Amino acid sequence: MSAASAASSVSARLPVFPWDKLEPYKATAAAHPDGIVDLSVGTPVDPVPEVIQKALVDAADSPGYPTVWGTSRLRDALVGWTERRLGAVAMEHENVLPVVGSKELVAWLPTQLGLGPGDRVGYPRLAYPTYEVGARLARAEPVVYDDPTELDPDGLKLLWLNSPSNPTGRVLAEDELTRVVAWAREHGVLVFSDECYLELGWEADPVSVLHPDVCGGSYEGIVAVHSLSKRSNLAGYRAAFLAGDRAVLGELLQIRKHGGMMTPAPVQAAAVAALGDDAHVAEQRARYAARRAALRGALEAHGFRIEHSEASLYLWATRDEPCWDTVARLAERGILVAPGDFYGPAGERFVRVAFTATDERVEAAVKRLA
Repeated sequence: MSAASAASSVSARLPVFPWDKLEPYKATAAAHPDGIVDLSVGTPVDPVPEVIQKALVDAADSPGYPTVWGTSRLRDALVGWTERRLGAVAMEHENVLPVVGSKELVAWLPTQLGLGPGDRVGYPRLAYPTYEVGARLARAEPVVYDDPTELDPDGLKLLWLNSPSNPTGRVLAEDELTRVVAWAREHGVLVFSDECYLELGWEADPVSVLHPDVCGGSYEGIVAVHSLSKRSNLAGYRAAFLAGDRAVLGELLQIRKHGGMMTPAPVQAAAVAALGDDAHVAEQRARYAARRAALRGALEAHGFRIEHSEASLYLWATRDEPCWDTVARLAERGILVAPGDFYGPAGERFVRVAFTATDERVEAAVKRLA
């Protein structure tokens, strides 16, 4: 087998990259006289807070290699934030691990855990596509669920939770999380909880699996995934982290050392600043709350029904028609949204509408929907 064919055999395991299918509709929306309003991707558009930029610049003279585990200052900040914000107790440095953005972690976690053929990875029926990609990269079997406790635990090595959900914005209640964690522990299933939108609850107060009321004060068999991309406008910095079971994180640390998966030193310094400042998070929440309210009202007046969406940066919306018909209809008005089937067949009659555009672009979308 040639080198090229070997590489293509890996890509053949993966689904078609969904965003490529959206390009014709993006072109239609871009042809609008007043320009495109791109609500398809949840990428931050507001400035990086000055306190974070200053920390990055001050650490710019970093000629040496950073460490995979991060500086002691960063680990102190991660421990402090999980205790202050998530209600975690008795956290130590061994309970945290920085990663190079959360998508990298999601995509390569099954491989780094040593999963392969015969192993199964569970994730929600409507979900971020990278959960499936990670399973397929490892040659493990991806399995979807409505209720994870209804899965056959035989061979189930990794269970992804996602609350608040991308794409639906659904929040899992504390008692539901508690039930799932107990079931997973009973069956020896490792739980990774993607909580990247936890600080963006609107009509619900999301709870972490690390909260003692959920995990009983023990982190055995559970790891939470958090990101600074959304809450601090740091998607361009690639700053995220894990918190939870020290045995699991210790193993990942050793593997990631060999792989050179290091968060750049200036980004580590910026993350310390971001985790230590709550004011910018409150300011950004207020921006998103206003954009969310404006878009929700405009969509509902335009005949959409909004389901879930009690948290995160998205509105999960439907006109009770095929999602691509909705995408086309909105593209004609210069508005680009994500079709729900990007997140699984169960989303085929929904679209995901991000409210991460600027105030000016959100205002333009509201006018076009009027």
